[in-house]
Parts: sequence; C-alpha cells; structure tokens
Amino acid sequence: MRLVGDDTFAAFGLPGTPGTDTFWAAARSPASIPDGDGWTALFLWRGSGAAATIEFESWSEPVPLSRFGDTDCWYAEVRMPARLRLTYQFLVGDAAYADPLNPAGAGGDRSIAATPDAPEQPHWPAIGADGVLPVPRTRIRWASERLGGKRTVRVHPAGDGGPVVLLLDGDDWLYLHPAMTAFDSAVASGAMPPVTLVFLPARDREAEFACRPGLWEAVRDELLPLVAESGVPTDRDRLVVAGQSLGGLSAVYAALEFPELVSRVACQSGSFWWTPDTPGLADPLGGPVGGTIAARLREHPDLSGLRVAFDVGEHETRMLPHCALTETLAERAGATVRVSRSPSGHDRAGWRHALLRDVAWALA
Repeated sequence: MRLVGDDTFAAFGLPGTPGTDTFWAAARSPASIPDGDGWTALFLWRGSGAAATIEFESWSEPVPLSRFGDTDCWYAEVRMPARLRLTYQFLVGDAAYADPLNPAGAGGDRSIAATPDAPEQPHWPAIGADGVLPVPRTRIRWASERLGGKRTVRVHPAGDGGPVVLLLDGDDWLYLHPAMTAFDSAVASGAMPPVTLVFLPARDREAEFACRPGLWEAVRDELLPLVAESGVPTDRDRLVVAGQSLGGLSAVYAALEFPELVSRVACQSGSFWWTPDTPGLADPLGGPVGGTIAARLREHPDLSGLRVAFDVGEHETRMLPHCALTETLAERAGATVRVSRSPSGHDRAGWRHALLRDVAWALA
C-alpha cells in the first residue's frame, strides 16, 4: 500500500502528492523505471467515480487500478519485459478511454506505450486520441459479386504512385494507425520507392481471410481493375500484399494458390495455427504446428518466384513455433525469405515498423 506523501511516485519522476494540482500538472503516463531485466511502468488515471481497469491488447490480463487514498488519482504499477510496445485503454464502467496523459493514440479510445528500450518506429507520428488522421482522397465503392455486399476502398499514391501495396484490414491502417502518413514519409526519405496504397477493409475477417479462394478471385477479377481505372498511377505487376494475423495467413495463402497474382508478401504474425477445424476449438493454437499452410508447403510447391518477409512479436510465445516452421518450409520451397522478430505481442502497434521495412524489402 502506497503512503501519501510528496515522494510517493518520485522514483518515476513525478514529484508532489498524488491527486494535487501540482502532481497532475507534471503527470505523464505511463512512466517506467528499470526492474531487473525488464521495467515497471506506472499508469495513472484521473477520476472521482467508478474504479478503472487497464486492458492491454493481446499482452496480459486486465489490470485493476488502485485508488490513492480518497483522491482522484488511480494508479497501477505493471511489470513489463524488456523491449515491448503495446496498445492499451482504460475501462471505466461500460466505457473505454484512451490515456489522456499519453500523447500517442491509436484511434479515439486507445493509446500506445513502449518500454524505454523498445526501438524507435521512424516515419510513424504520435497522434493523440483526439487527432484526426488524413484519409486518401481517392475512394472506390466496390460492390463485389463474388463476395457480396459493398465496401469503400481507399487508394493513395505515396510519392507519384507505383507498385500496388494491398493493405489487408485497411480500415485499421486508416483510422487507428496513420499508415498513409508513414508511407509518405518513408517514400520521401528514400526508404522505399513510390507506391500506391490500397486500403482493403474486411467485412468478415474469419470468413474472408481463411484459406479459401473467394477473396483473391475477387481481388484479381474485380478490385484491381477498379484500382487501375481510378486515375491513380499503379503497377500491378509488382503487387505487394501486406497482412497481419489472419491477414498474414491470407497473404501467404494467396502466394501459394495465386502465384500469378501474388509474388511479394509482407506478413506480420501470420495465424499459421489455422486449419478448417481450429476456429471452433477452445485452444486454436494447440493444433498441428503450422496448420494448413505448413501442410501445403510440405507438398513442395515451387516458390522460387516468391519474396516473403515474415515478422512476429518476440513476446508471442505460442505463435512462434507456428511461424518458425512456416518460415523454414517456405525457404525450403525456394522462396526468398526474410525473417525478423518485433518487440511486441500480437499487437498492431508493434507491427508498424515491420510493415514499412518489409514492404520496402519485398520491392527491392
């Protein structure tokens, strides 16, 4: 139990008695101090009503905050491993909030934190939870006969436009993480050539990103012709597909089954545990290592024309065996493979640097 006093959180660089105006004027969240081979992070929430809880994205169980005496200061000291970047939010009653003491947001109700030893993510600006992300001016209303329904696909030329980069889960990269700004910065700095970004939103991730041909037939026969007609400069012959989690699974599946369409892939934390039976299981990751994709790769397809960059969070303990086997089998099948590990869990905030780096590599 913390004692009320001027130096209560002084170790975190926060002088003053918690709950006072002086304390809140200097407060920032989270603040970290070394703790053995990792860190202890202090999270703060200001509120006089219901208790607050921190919810982390795919890293740990929710952490309840403690109230400091009878003040409006709620806090939690959370032990974190070395090299970690994550997304979190505060839950108060039925509402979710971003951290008002953290300038780095991910949409309107989430924030991004990193341990002090986590590598920087060049080109990705810190945008607060109340910030408005830029949206591409070019939009395509895609009424797909193969997939059914309508969706809005945004298209943006980074630089003067060029090879198409198809971003699966495109709405996340539009409205939670500023991919348009990041790609513009990377192109302007010379870190990658000009590209044409196509933000493809998912309507039903589990159905569309499973190992089935429907999505990729629709992309080939319907979407890409619409993109070519949009007036934005494109180069379909150098298409890069970038996907994460189930999107990463789908991107690699497309490279295996539609090699004439997909020959360059940037895959982060691909869900290579997937088989047709695993989604309904209590422990989907407990099935065959590498799942359906590994089984397909054991059939020895010729992947000599494929460039695929694999990345997975170094803290995704149970994902690592599935990803490692897939990486090995893809290389044995002749693909040009790049393998890396990001300082994160299963979290889009941790995949951002790999996305830019690996798209640039795929186009090299």
